[in-house]
Amino acid sequence: MTTTPSEYDLHAYVDGLLDGERREAVEDWLARHPGRAAEIQAWQRDAQLLRAALVGDALAPPGELDPARLRAGLARRRNARYAIAATVLLSLGAGGIGGWQIREWRGQESNRTAAAYASMAPMGDAIAAHRLFASRHDLRPDRAARGGDLQGWLDANFREPMRLPDLSGAGFRQVGARLLATEQGAAALVVYEDAGGNAISFYIRPPGPRRYLLARGDRRDGDLLTQYWSRGGYNYAMVSSGESADVVRRALDGAI
Repeated sequence: MTTTPSEYDLHAYVDGLLDGERREAVEDWLARHPGRAAEIQAWQRDAQLLRAALVGDALAPPGELDPARLRAGLARRRNARYAIAATVLLSLGAGGIGGWQIREWRGQESNRTAAAYASMAPMGDAIAAHRLFASRHDLRPDRAARGGDLQGWLDANFREPMRLPDLSGAGFRQVGARLLATEQGAAALVVYEDAGGNAISFYIRPPGPRRYLLARGDRRDGDLLTQYWSRGGYNYAMVSSGESADVVRRALDGAI
C-alpha cells in the first residue's frame, strides 16, 4: 500500500472485515509504520476488552503487531491463496448449485445476526465501556479535555454527531475521550467527572446490522443506569450511577 489507509480501513482491519487483498495492503503499511501499528494494537485490545466485558469472560489480548509477525502472516496468507485458487478451479466443474446454496446460507445468516442483535439488551457495549474506563478512572484518553470542551474532537471523528450535553451546572466537567472499535465501525466514549470523582459517560456508535436504531429508553444494570436513544444515524447512550442519573435525564430532556 503506497497511500495511507483511511480511518475506515483501519477500523475495518481491527474488526476483521477487510478482504484478503485489502487486509494484506493494510498490514504491509503497518509493518512500515510501527507507531501506527502500536496504536491499532491498542484499538484491538479495547475491542477485545469490550467483548470480554459483554460476555463476562476474560479473553486473551491480541498478538503484537510487530513488523516481523506481520510479514510472516502475509507470507502464510499468500501461500493459502494459491491453494484456494486451485480448489476454486477444481470446483468450477461442479456446476452452479453450490453458489446458490452459499448465497442462500449467507442470507439466512444475515437474518439471524440482525434478529440476535435486535433481541439483545440495548447498548451493552456502552455499559462495558463505562465500567472498563470511566468507573475505574482508567480512561487513558486519546484526547484530554482542554477548556472542558471535546465537541471539536467528536466532530472530527464522526459525521455530524449531536452536541455533547452540558453538565457543568451539576458540577460535571468533561475530562477526556477515547476512540473505541465495534463490529460496525468506530465508537467513542466521552467521560465527565465531578469534584467527588463520580463519573458519567457519553457513548456514540454506529447502529448495528440492518441499521438497527433505538427509541429513547433506559435500562438498569446493577448500580448503573443507561439512558439511550438514536439520532442522525448514530446510537447514543449516557451511563451514570446514583443521583447523577437525574443529572443526565434533565440534560437529555433539553437536548433530544
